[in-house]
Amino acid sequence: MTNAEHIAEERAPGGARPPSRLRQLAAASIGNAVEWYDWYAYSFLAVYFAEQVFPKGAGNSLVPLLSTFAVFAVGFFMRPVGGLLMGAIADRRGRRTALTLTILLMGGGSLLVALTPTYAATGVLAPLVLVLARLVQGLSVGGEFAASTTFLVESAGPGRRGLFSSFQYVSTTAGQLLASGTAALLAALLTEQQMGQWGWRVAFLIGALLSLLGLWIRRGAQETLRELPDAQQAADRPGLFEALRRHPRQSLLICGITAGGTIAYYTWTTYLPTYAQVNAGFDKGDALTVGTLSLAFFALLQPLGGMLSDRIGRKPLLLGFSLGFAVLAVPLLHLVTDAFISLLLVQCAGMVLLTGYTAVAAAVNAEVFPARVRAAGIGFPYSLTVALFGGTAPYVGTWFKQAGHADLFPWYVAALCLVSFLVYLTLPETARQELDK
Repeated sequence: MTNAEHIAEERAPGGARPPSRLRQLAAASIGNAVEWYDWYAYSFLAVYFAEQVFPKGAGNSLVPLLSTFAVFAVGFFMRPVGGLLMGAIADRRGRRTALTLTILLMGGGSLLVALTPTYAATGVLAPLVLVLARLVQGLSVGGEFAASTTFLVESAGPGRRGLFSSFQYVSTTAGQLLASGTAALLAALLTEQQMGQWGWRVAFLIGALLSLLGLWIRRGAQETLRELPDAQQAADRPGLFEALRRHPRQSLLICGITAGGTIAYYTWTTYLPTYAQVNAGFDKGDALTVGTLSLAFFALLQPLGGMLSDRIGRKPLLLGFSLGFAVLAVPLLHLVTDAFISLLLVQCAGMVLLTGYTAVAAAVNAEVFPARVRAAGIGFPYSLTVALFGGTAPYVGTWFKQAGHADLFPWYVAALCLVSFLVYLTLPETARQELDK
């Protein structure tokens, strides 16, 4: 039997044929790509709608404050909340229910962005609507990781958890590329004035429509949370904070697993083009081109990393990633110059190392917690760590530059990866252990 057939079909106990594993994979991956399309579209198009939503003058002190809050903080602030709430729903009501809610929230948030009024028409209501939209999207994307990570790994066949895990970042990267491609296409087809007036809204309307597609695919997925007898269900439903209360060590472990991975991920996939512009005078357009090429390369690497982890284990990849960045982050970032090939090689080299984390992160996180509290157990500590270290990476790097200590940022990345390396040393190898369901 080929790998594709092995993934697609597997007899359930008693001879019943469950829905295709490829359908399960599509339900998580396509939905996740749509989620991240909506999330990243905001970043790529903010330059076009900022002046429509926020006033140019500083006469109203509330509006600049709301602008800063909406653009830089709201989404990441809500991600831990989403991880906790949607994770609890996934553990109490099922993974599919949580996945349905997250994609509805993201589609609703995207539609709300598309319909955001202008400041000229409604005054302070405009930025307030945008802030609300980002609150909803942050809640959604925080819950998405908890629910889709759990769903992906629980849907995998024997010896395939690493492969299925890798599609978490395949789909995340696909959503990011789709968002950048849509923004670039609209910018090429429309004038600057048209983009500023209404063109940016089209991308968010597309996101809302894509959410309906993701919803349709997810509705046909099979629930992976084991059903309990009716008499046991009510008594065995976990509380909102049960994962934190009963499994504090595992919750801290998720933070340690994630810290190095999230700082490396956001530095290499999001901040590096800006780092090259600020520190090496790199051309802005070329930096975006390098970022797109390296992201496509990164997406192709993920299944290879996932399959490798199924053969040799999770720990070798995690240790290789963290030690590699602890040793090479400083020299790699110092190699960035204003030459196109230098940034491309540095970014692709980092992507190879980063795959040791991203391809297995979903599997490793899911293997830490028992099924009963798995989604909530992953969601809150993971999203909190991402908010503290991943989401702040561009701002910490910029702060070091403004303070005259730009050389310290690579050491900051290396230090966090070293912390995760020490955590990985303590992890048991779980690749061949049976997953608790």
